[in-house]
Amino acid sequence: MAYQIVLPSILSNIHDVFHVSQIRKHTLDPSHVVEPDTIQLKDNLSFEVLPVRIEDMKTEWLRNKEVSLVKVIWNSTNGDATWELESKMMEQHPNLFIDT
Repeated sequence: MAYQIVLPSILSNIHDVFHVSQIRKHTLDPSHVVEPDTIQLKDNLSFEVLPVRIEDMKTEWLRNKEVSLVKVIWNSTNGDATWELESKMMEQHPNLFIDT
């Protein structure tokens, strides 16, 4: 069984038919609430997330090459973090390295 939902014109590029197997019960979680004024959506409905801070640094060896990595915190509320190349982060977000 499938459902077709009515979407506003701004979401016209999203497929409007959903199969029942894709629908799941939603558990209310306040961290999932997104304020529409705080996020600027691009035309393709994506948005840019800016890093909050550098949490940790480490060096690893990959194929006989030393690589410097930094642990980047992307969301201080839920602690989303990834390990990124230090050189890439320093180039894109030099303000994160002022205190380190």
